[in-house]
Amino acid sequence: MKVTWLDNNSWLFEIAGQTVLLDPWLTGDLIFSGQEWLFHGIKQQKYPIPDSIDLILLSQGLEDHAHPPTLKQLDHTLPVIASPNGAKVVQNLGYQQVTSLNHGDTYRFNEKIEITAFPGSLVGATLVENAYVIKDLTNQRTFYYEPHGNHSPELKKIAPIDVVLTPILGQSLLNLVPLLKGQQTTLELCQWLKPQMILPTARAEDTEYEGMLTALLRENGTVDNFRRMLQENQLSTQIIVPKPGETIELIQNGQLISDRQ
Repeated sequence: MKVTWLDNNSWLFEIAGQTVLLDPWLTGDLIFSGQEWLFHGIKQQKYPIPDSIDLILLSQGLEDHAHPPTLKQLDHTLPVIASPNGAKVVQNLGYQQVTSLNHGDTYRFNEKIEITAFPGSLVGATLVENAYVIKDLTNQRTFYYEPHGNHSPELKKIAPIDVVLTPILGQSLLNLVPLLKGQQTTLELCQWLKPQMILPTARAEDTEYEGMLTALLRENGTVDNFRRMLQENQLSTQIIVPKPGETIELIQNGQLISDRQ
């Protein structure tokens, strides 16, 4: 398994011989509901559309996970697996092979990987989007992804998980309204799943944000503090922090590569 971080929540996976593009924002700006004055994300580095993609995987239907300018440029014949809300986005764009997963649904792709949807992020008042557990059917290694730090207790039933991809840092509006849950919820997740490795998502190293909302955002915690929390709780999970555009090999010949800090 190899992963390439494309900044924010965008990742490229190479797993079981399949290339999976996760929550892609590769080109164009990020604007929610056309309200540029409220929030405007600008990538300093634009990432080219990968030459070979087998599957697009969307956890949510919000623009920072199902990014319309990027999805418009991708091949609309590519298969897409998405939350019901994300499925609506790509269907409206004309994608031809769309599979919508409700919580608890499992889908096997090319008999190489198995994707199971779990309850993920609460978006709005009642909509709960998807988290995913991805299993490599060639070696039974497992990978968990949730982009906002909302983790279902149902995951305890399938512990342990080898690799986790979720926020380590928190983010809130004026320290009052959480947008990303990081330190404490991710620690609890590690206690449940005992992952060998965790990679932080939702960071923005090559992105600038403008708009009224950005003045209200507050970041909570640090990677070093989270590393101390793991140690204090006798958890051996390693934190791997990639750079934008960097490809990291996590599993080779079925074995986890666990000596990278």
